[in-house]
Amino acid sequence: METTIHVLQRAAAQKINAFFAADRRQALLVTGARQVGKTTLIRNLGREAFPHFVEINFLENPAARKLFENAADSSDLLLRLSALAGQSLVPGKTLIFLDEVQECKEIVTAIKFLVEEGSYRYILSGSLLGVELKDIRSAPVGYMDVLEMFPMDLAEFARANGVSDRVMEHLHHCYDQKQDVEPMIHQKMMELFRLYLLVGGMPAAVECYLRTRNLYEVAQVQQSILTLYKKDIARYDPQEKLYLEDIFDLIPSELNAKNKRFILKDLHQDFKLSRYRNSFLWLANAGVALPTYNVEEPALPLRLNRQSNLFKLFLCDVGLLAATYANGIQLALLNGETNINYGAVFENAAAQELTAHGFALYYFNSKKQGELDFVVEHAGHVLPLEIKSGKDYTRHNALSGVMENPAYHIPAAFVFHGGNVSVKEKITYYPVYMLMFLRKPEPEPDMTYIPDFGVLMG
Repeated sequence: METTIHVLQRAAAQKINAFFAADRRQALLVTGARQVGKTTLIRNLGREAFPHFVEINFLENPAARKLFENAADSSDLLLRLSALAGQSLVPGKTLIFLDEVQECKEIVTAIKFLVEEGSYRYILSGSLLGVELKDIRSAPVGYMDVLEMFPMDLAEFARANGVSDRVMEHLHHCYDQKQDVEPMIHQKMMELFRLYLLVGGMPAAVECYLRTRNLYEVAQVQQSILTLYKKDIARYDPQEKLYLEDIFDLIPSELNAKNKRFILKDLHQDFKLSRYRNSFLWLANAGVALPTYNVEEPALPLRLNRQSNLFKLFLCDVGLLAATYANGIQLALLNGETNINYGAVFENAAAQELTAHGFALYYFNSKKQGELDFVVEHAGHVLPLEIKSGKDYTRHNALSGVMENPAYHIPAAFVFHGGNVSVKEKITYYPVYMLMFLRKPEPEPDMTYIPDFGVLMG
């Protein structure tokens, strides 16, 4: 029996290909959590775009880590690169791919020299592990652009499962016009969404599902990724690894708690945020966890209203979250059984989707008004979002109270749920899979401004 390899279409491919096509002296750094598909995508696209492709992995090749130590100049650097690659580098036709660059601290200085020299094109990839990549991301402006990759989002997952452009266009039209989705399409898209909750967006898990259609084997892949994350925790932060692993293991149970907030005393009776703040930041910086901070008021700018000591932690991938739960949730989710609380899983999917679309994550909670699942900045306004897994999705006292409060001046709110599209006053009810269409407005491509300062020149 032949093994079918599924080539997964990724949104990041368009940006990487645009970088390849651009004729400018600049490197591209592709970052993201481990296992989100960075290396595979770069390798496939790079080999298609360039006649000569050189790949050097700083994690797998210990000798490569000393590649840039004490290099005299760009000629010396290129000589070492050529020797390590074991092949000739052809000027103007070679792409050099430097992978796992978080292992090579000298890359920041080296890439500046290499880009300035100009004979070859460079693309880098690194995992967001600990603080190693922060210095690399702060390379001098003009020498390196940064692209962050995430697990596959809903649109990528839909296309991987064969959803056609025609159907996607129909769904997008219904989203824009706030019209009902054709019932059969809606039913099947809800099935697809529930499948996404289990498989998630890690490319290895998606490929496993497409190849085997066996959710048990998918769960095995997911468990191996979780194990890899724990090994990373032990390797990159040995001093704090006990707390990191405790926090990581607690995320699923904390999300299942009534208020979903991270309660520090669940870790240790004397646990204080100030003392272990670096542990939470490490998980966020590594892309493993998605922190969602409470805001004092749902008012712009949300960042200034953020309460850094009140937050929820979601996992970077909803499939990994589902894999941490007891066996049996798979069939219950697929069958849409109503006797299980799917709230945490639905919200994790929403957090993952919003993050992939560039939104900073916040929620609002007050004793007087209750809690909003998410609030984001969209088109110059605060946009409240509620994620409902049950049938009573029109009951939302906190959302109604916030929308009726004249002090907030909030023009619209969205509720994502299991039903079809409907509108009631300023609240639009969307099927939960339509989270894929909630994106930041694209900036105007031409913002040319030519003032007339003639009166100042006389």
